[in-house]
Amino acid sequence: MNDNVIFHIDVNSAFLSWEACRRLYILGDGLDLRTIPSAVGGSQESRHGIILAKSIPAKAYKIQTGESLLSARKKCPGLVVVPPDYSLYVEASKAFIRILREFSPCVEQYSIDEAFCDMTGTHRLYGTPVSAAHCLKDRIHRELGFTVNIGVSTNKLLAKMAGDFKKPDMVHSLFPEEVSSKLWPLNVGDLFFVGRATQKKLYGLGITTIGELARSDLKMLRYHFKSHGEVIYNFANGIDSSQLYDIPSANKGYGNSLTLAKDVTSRDIAHMILLSLTETVASRLRTDEARASCISVSITDWNFSRTSHQRNILSSTNITAEIHSVACGLFDELWDNTTPIRQLGIQTGRIRQGPCRQYNLFDMHKYDRLEKLDGAVDEIRRRYGEDSIKRACFAGNRTPHMSGGLDRARRTGITKPVS
Repeated sequence: MNDNVIFHIDVNSAFLSWEACRRLYILGDGLDLRTIPSAVGGSQESRHGIILAKSIPAKAYKIQTGESLLSARKKCPGLVVVPPDYSLYVEASKAFIRILREFSPCVEQYSIDEAFCDMTGTHRLYGTPVSAAHCLKDRIHRELGFTVNIGVSTNKLLAKMAGDFKKPDMVHSLFPEEVSSKLWPLNVGDLFFVGRATQKKLYGLGITTIGELARSDLKMLRYHFKSHGEVIYNFANGIDSSQLYDIPSANKGYGNSLTLAKDVTSRDIAHMILLSLTETVASRLRTDEARASCISVSITDWNFSRTSHQRNILSSTNITAEIHSVACGLFDELWDNTTPIRQLGIQTGRIRQGPCRQYNLFDMHKYDRLEKLDGAVDEIRRRYGEDSIKRACFAGNRTPHMSGGLDRARRTGITKPVS
């Protein structure tokens, strides 16, 4: 058996399942959230009120991930909504990945609730690929309490497509010889890398199924979609040459955004929020020993209109004060001083590893001292917690001194037990 064998493992309704397992097996709650119309949702008060995960009974009400809690409750007035708990998700994900690593010598974590396993050459241990997948699926359910879908194939694309077939708690194969019977009849919008805009354009060309896309003229697809046309053509034909990597690739950018509890109309408050975001971004850069030479700021106003501005700087940096200074300059150029702000974001790009500062004879800033200061602050926070040291402007202020993007639990690795 020389062919590659790749598994794609996806936790069914991950956030909701993990919360249900905690309530059942740790808190002793007799009600399984997965059996009733329920969802994990953000806080409406802080304007993060969207559906993050939903149960299968909630799906029957046409509740969708990403829609507002207000809209979901109109569809299902009795919907049970529980708040997200990222510390729980981190620990559940770790337990999930630990079992995968016992089964496979090479595991690539794709997201917090998805992973690929290279099972090539393991047939003498576990039998056929499909029987091995059932063994893995059942063990996860037995030991951790939640269910997964497993897609089995010879490459990552087909394994992922198979894993998205009928759910939950299922194993599906999609080997190359099964592509025409299992993949081609599906709607073209179900194909990985075909988003809504691409789907609409394909419909306009008379292409509605994956099979029709697979049999289309490649030159025509290149004309309409450029290089993306060749990618989706190959995917429709089950062709994928991407490798499975056990080591995560380097980060190409670091960013944070924050949806504000109240619209902001003060420049000083906006600058403070940017500082809070920069603290987190710069800390992540320093943790990875990375530096950025492109900084951008985005503003989403009260009417959900989004604008952004970016600037390249002479030398790559991970210094909080330097990034914040550039961000404030970009904000001042971007904002009209009157339009209420709903969300602020900061992004860094052109990432480089290691020390690479190019000194400017006319720049009088003492960057060496600032780097040492940031390093000392990082060490104090690492040893005694994020709140052990903060800038004076945040003392007694409701604005958190490190915010945006990832929840604090995910940022710090705070964990809780999971059965």
